[in-house]
Amino acid sequence: MVVLGNSFVIFTFVLCSIWVFTSADSSIYEVLKSHGLPMGLLPKGVRNFTLDNSGNFVVHLDQPCNSKFEKKENELHYERNVSGSLSFGQIDLISGISAKDLFLWFQVKKIYVSSSSSGVIYFDVGVVSKQFSLSSFDNPKECTAVQVTDLEDAKQDSKSLSGNIRYKLDQGSIGSAIL
Repeated sequence: MVVLGNSFVIFTFVLCSIWVFTSADSSIYEVLKSHGLPMGLLPKGVRNFTLDNSGNFVVHLDQPCNSKFEKKENELHYERNVSGSLSFGQIDLISGISAKDLFLWFQVKKIYVSSSSSGVIYFDVGVVSKQFSLSSFDNPKECTAVQVTDLEDAKQDSKSLSGNIRYKLDQGSIGSAIL
């Protein structure tokens, strides 16, 4: 009985070691593909990431950046650290990705593919989800470095356009307007 118990512990240790070793040699792009997701959900150049047994991951980028997809007005912003929970066909609890549609920025909460045969991928921003062609994300895109202040200005503009109060300092006087 003791020999069988020790064998099970050794087998489990070896199996876990093999899994960790193969995961360390995999790229995040291969991990996405093995989970039924397109490799282009993350930008080119990701070299450092962690992934635990429950699917939680963190991707580290050198700097925040933006990449365009599908149409010129569709753009993704990646923070320096992107995280989420990966399962087959979806990434949930996303942090660090914002999507631009036309001129508005939205924090992406979830990305999912209903079926690979549909050719559609969905970006859920909390209130609504928008669908895009799955093929738009076949390959990782170039990502252009952005200054955080530029993006914050764009996000603030998006908020003011969606009905929030915006305060503006104009030649020494403070005024507010609801758009």
